[in-house]
Amino acid sequence: MKNQKASKAKRILLGVCGSIAAYKICDLVRKLREKEFEVKCILTPSAKEFIMPLTLQTLSNNPVYCGMFGLNLPDTNTKPEHISLADWADLIVIAPATATTISRLANGMADELLSSVVMASKAPVIICPAMNNNMWNHPANKENIKKLSGFGYKFAGPEAGELACGVEGIGRLASIDVILNKVLSALK
Repeated sequence: MKNQKASKAKRILLGVCGSIAAYKICDLVRKLREKEFEVKCILTPSAKEFIMPLTLQTLSNNPVYCGMFGLNLPDTNTKPEHISLADWADLIVIAPATATTISRLANGMADELLSSVVMASKAPVIICPAMNNNMWNHPANKENIKKLSGFGYKFAGPEAGELACGVEGIGRLASIDVILNKVLSALK
């Protein structure tokens, strides 16, 4: 019975970028699994500086994908990994989303696994920014946000408060509950 339930579970592909806020994603994965979502994670190269793939693999009960080239698993799937992951996802959540990843997506750069998957997928996308307030408010970032909104991507956050760099401002990752509610709303 559990296998039948798992096969009907909504599939969330979680892209994790290189931000100090990456540590908060463990709680998001746990809460998504509690809601019986199937979760797979992609870590950008810089995300691995903040969180270990093994942590997310254990919490998601799925492999974690870290690189554009080279299969992460022995698999009989003949599709390239970025295509198979793009086809698999019912929803893509990018949390925390850095200014770099936001720029990549806004400008159609598919030079690493996460951006390639997003560009190849027809699934809805939720972006959860986390960065310094000056980066968030930079005109280039604002233009990229506008472009992505025009593509139909949704945003959760950022929030205002004390940032990891010690300043007060907007740029904090939205709370995990805010992100979770955005996911639930997107999948209705």
